[in-house]
This record gives sequence, C-alpha cells and structure tokens, in this order.
Amino acid sequence: MPLSDTISALLNTPEPADLGPHPRAGTLSVRDVNARLDEAFRFGGISAGSQQLIRSAVLLWHDHLDASHTISQDLHSSDGSFLHGIMHRREPDYFNAKYWFARVRNHASYPEIAQRVSAFLDGQGATALKSELIPAGKWDADAFVDACEAASARRGTEAQRTLLREIQRIETTVLIERFTGTASQR
Repeated sequence: MPLSDTISALLNTPEPADLGPHPRAGTLSVRDVNARLDEAFRFGGISAGSQQLIRSAVLLWHDHLDASHTISQDLHSSDGSFLHGIMHRREPDYFNAKYWFARVRNHASYPEIAQRVSAFLDGQGATALKSELIPAGKWDADAFVDACEAASARRGTEAQRTLLREIQRIETTVLIERFTGTASQR
C-alpha cells in the first residue's frame, strides 16, 4: 500500500479528534500506530525527519498527546512547532499553544488550510466563524486557538465544536500531505 494510502487510513477514524485531550473510541494504541507507520516507512522512501513529523501528527490524531509531544518537542522546525502548538491546544494549554504558533510564523501550509477551511465553512454557512479564522483570506492560528478555547469552555454549542473538529481534521490532513510530499500533487 502506498505511504499516502496508509496514512489516509490511519486518519480515517470514526470521528474527528476531540478539541481537548479526551480519548475517543475507534482510535489505535501507540503500539499499533507505531507498528503501522514502521511498516509503511519501510517502503515509502521518506526521510527520517519527515517520518518523525508524520509519527507525531498521527499519534496526536489518535489522542496520544504525550507520545506526540515527546517527538514534537525535539523537532526544531516550523513543522515541529506547528505540531507542538496543536498538542498544547488540545492539552489544553492555550497560552503555550500560542507561543508555539508564534514560532511557526507564516507556515507554508497556511494558504492551503485557509483555502480548504474557507470552502468548508462556506458550505456550512458559517460566515462569522470564517471571518474570525480567515481574516483577509489568511489563516489565523491564534484565532483558531481562541475558538477552540471558547468552545471547550462550554460556552460554545455542540454544532460549533463539531465545526472546529472538522477544521482540525483539515489542518491535520494538510500537514500530513506536506510531510508525505503529496501536497504539490493536489
């Protein structure tokens, strides 16, 4: 199975990752995630650095925040900081998440995230959230942290949390495409 198919299968969970640290049904154990990735990497021809990014992202998707954090905290790049920011957003440590997103700066994936999230929110009729997250057509990672904080603090509705979880899925998918080198094939 091609690497991108293996990764897509790993991200195809019954429901998107929670905004917080709560584990969901239908996720894999750390051991199973690592075993499937190890097998996929044997044939994928992907760099060791990209393997670490993918592993950290997939572990995060399967609600293994500590295991993901152990990897991302040693990835001293914009990509590693992005994963580190997501982990702290889900922890939830919103102040620390914003610190790591500040280290990301203007990530190469932001335009693609903005485009996909914009299309998604247009389809949902969520214009206010779109204006909040994508002001002037640019992805605002801090605004997404704020939206997740507001929704997780029970001030938001279940419908808002569902939208944000889908946006988190888009964010993760775009990152994985970047890490696997399939982003330019779209």
